[in-house]
Amino acid sequence: MINKTIIIALISILIFSCNTQTKQQEPLPQINKEEVNIFMDNWHMAAAEANFDAYFNAMDSDAVYVGTAAEEVWSKADFASFSKPYFDKGKAWSFKAINRNVYFIENSNIVYFDELLDTWMGQCRGSGVIQLN
Repeated sequence: MINKTIIIALISILIFSCNTQTKQQEPLPQINKEEVNIFMDNWHMAAAEANFDAYFNAMDSDAVYVGTAAEEVWSKADFASFSKPYFDKGKAWSFKAINRNVYFIENSNIVYFDELLDTWMGQCRGSGVIQLN
């Protein structure tokens, strides 16, 4: 009786250990600091050139824009609606990065940054999170 129990237990362990499959994860997108800098510089340039489509197409549908004033926390749709008249007149805003720090979260597709910006308001700070597709 003991031998049958041991054999059944061993067979069960063998069956369960053979059935476990490791789920293969798709490789995470690879990006480097220079690519983040190019992306951000192009994004700022799109605003400076009043290129509405290039500026807002760089933002995901659930993006949130936090402006310079305390009350400026915009959904992408609200920010686009507010900004459209400025872009349509050919004059949005011009932010140029003086310095940018880029950080990568290990084993993820998340990048975050902070930047010092030269603007018509003087020096400002910007920060953001980028999720790679």
